[in-house]
Formats: sequence, structure tokens, C-alpha cells
Amino acid sequence: MLPHIPEEHAITMGEGNTPLYHLARCARATGVERLFAKHQGMNPTASFKDTGMTFAASSAHQRGFRWVACASTGNTSASMAAYAARGDMLSLVLIPDGKISWGKLSQSLDYGALTCQLRTDFDGCVKILNELVRQKPVYLLNSVNPYRIEGQKTAAIELLEQLEWEAPDHIIVPGGNLGNSSAIGKALLEMLELKLISRLPKLSIIQAEGANPFYRCVHEFGGSKLVPMTADTLATAIRIGNPASWKKALRVLRATGGEVEQVSEVEIAEAKAEIGADGIGCEPASAVTLAGLKKLRARGFVKPGEMVVLILTGHLLKDPDFTIKFHRGDLFAENQASSSVPISGAPTAGTPDERRVTRAKSLQRAPVVLDADLGAVIAALDGAETTP
Repeated sequence: MLPHIPEEHAITMGEGNTPLYHLARCARATGVERLFAKHQGMNPTASFKDTGMTFAASSAHQRGFRWVACASTGNTSASMAAYAARGDMLSLVLIPDGKISWGKLSQSLDYGALTCQLRTDFDGCVKILNELVRQKPVYLLNSVNPYRIEGQKTAAIELLEQLEWEAPDHIIVPGGNLGNSSAIGKALLEMLELKLISRLPKLSIIQAEGANPFYRCVHEFGGSKLVPMTADTLATAIRIGNPASWKKALRVLRATGGEVEQVSEVEIAEAKAEIGADGIGCEPASAVTLAGLKKLRARGFVKPGEMVVLILTGHLLKDPDFTIKFHRGDLFAENQASSSVPISGAPTAGTPDERRVTRAKSLQRAPVVLDADLGAVIAALDGAETTP
């Protein structure tokens, strides 16, 4: 099911075999008892990109390339830089200026990449990169690279092995550049053809409202076209307005009978805190899966007795600033445009937005500043509410 790479060219850091967690608290909150998370953030560079990058970087090494390059919102750059370093290759990273998590940028810097922040968005970086590889002997390692897609299939293969080849009813994936959903869907179709599974799970894709070109493609244009947009969401890993793999993702969506949903910034922040309360944690983009599940449940698309697997694409520490700002209550203070309803705002009483804000506030756990006094600590302990 995977391309062959000669052993002498294989670049690997022990990626894959990531854990599958049961989300007990999230299960109770959503009414879906058999709710699991396949955590791809437990890969070597802390994101799902590693499973594809091991194949793509090995392919570059096999072909004798000295330079590899990618445009990135953060996770791809971290992964590519690490695998290039392990393979004794040089790496070039193009990232949008000011629109990336510093936790992710620090990785590519530490792994020795030539990192260029361009005064444009992710799609502008892709445009420059495509022009570059036509003029210089540089190997492109974005998700349009077919080896990336092949490697990322392993998440689905591992998942089914962990479930003893019992296909779940639903697999829910974040939607950014749409390479991951395409890869997982391709693996599912191949496993069905090989009779490793007897039926297909429904593969559903969730986007942020501020970066929803695929959602609009499906719901406004019936899948006939994708209209690029200027993406704006605090979930930086999926802040992509012109996804390269949308046609592949559309084929997978139709083949599996899945759905596409969009979620707000408040819904993402709330879902991220809920996953964290299960002791797991993830980056903001991963949390769209739980937020989307709630909407799919409300619509009746997901039934209470069904098995659902959320694909968590990145580790909590990929974007620690998001987490800290959320729990301090000022997450949206610097970027009101990214949120239809600021957590600190006062929406109309009784509206769904108000209820989401109230729920989000209940999940905030800001540090409590006290005098260095035992009595003060005991008083804080006694006064703490029990989290449901």
C-alpha cells in the first residue's frame, strides 16, 4: 500500500504508531459514547506531517536533491526542516509574515532551515514557491507531493489496526489544505478494495468559518468550483484560503458519504478546552473536529450509538499562546475580526452565541495569584469549583 524507498535513502525518526484515546468527558458532552481521538500530534515533530514527510524527504534523498522546500503555516515547515536535517539536506521554508505560531516557527529555526517570512498569506507563499522550483533544483515538499499523500495514509491504516479492523462509523478531520483528508480517504478506499475492512467510514471535514472555501464549495456551489478567499482564523494550521487538494477531498467526501461543516472561533476555543479537560490536549486546528462533531450530532448526521474517531493533527504545545490567552480570557482581544463573538463580549441574552460564550468561560482556568501564605492556598482549594 506504500511506495518503496531503498533502505539506504530512508529518512525516519520513528514516526507513526500514534495513540488512540477514548475521550470520556467529550463523549458525555456530545452524547456519543464511543468517541476516540487518533492523536497525530504524538509524532516526532508533534504533528501529522511527519508520516508524509518521511516518504517525501526520502524520495528527495533518493533523487539526489540537495535542497528541499515548502510553503507552510507552521507544521509542514517544522517537519520538513527536521527530516531534511536528518537526511543531510538543506531546507527552505516560506511562511506568511505574522500569521504563524511562534512555537512552530521555532522548530524550523532550530532544525537549521533557511526560513523566509514573506509579506503575504499562505497562498502567496505557495505561488512564489511554485515559481522557484521551476527555476532552481529544489524539491517541492508541500502536500501536492504524491509521496506526502502516500505517507499520510498510514494514520488510517494504523487506526483500523488499533480498532482490530472494525471500521468506525465516522472519521472527522480538520480541513486546511485538504491533503490529510485526501490521504486518509485514499487509504480507506484501498483497505476496502483489499478487504481489510468490510465497509467505509463516513469521512467528514471541518473548517473554520474564517477559512471555509471547501465548505462553500460544497454547500454553495455543489462541488462544481472552489472560490479562493482571504483566510482569517486563529487556528493558524488551517488558515488557508485556496486549498491545493480540494478536488481529491471532494472525491473522498462523495465516496464515503461524509459531510463538510464550519465552526466559529468561539466553538473552536471551547472544543479545544474540552479536549484538554480529557487530559489530551491539541493545537487549535485539531479542535475543529470536536466542534464539528457537535454540529453533526445536532443535525442527526451522527447518531448516539455510532463510533466516531477525531483526527487530532497537532500537539498542544504547537500554539501555547492560544491556550494561555484563552484561559486568561483575552484570546480574542487582539483579533476581534477573527471571532463573530468575543469571549469577553456581551451578546444578546439567550442566543446560541451567548450560551457558547458562557460555556467557554466556564472552561477557563486562569492562574490564581496569591500571597505566599498557606491559608490563602487552602482558601483557594476550598473555594474551587468541581469541574463536571
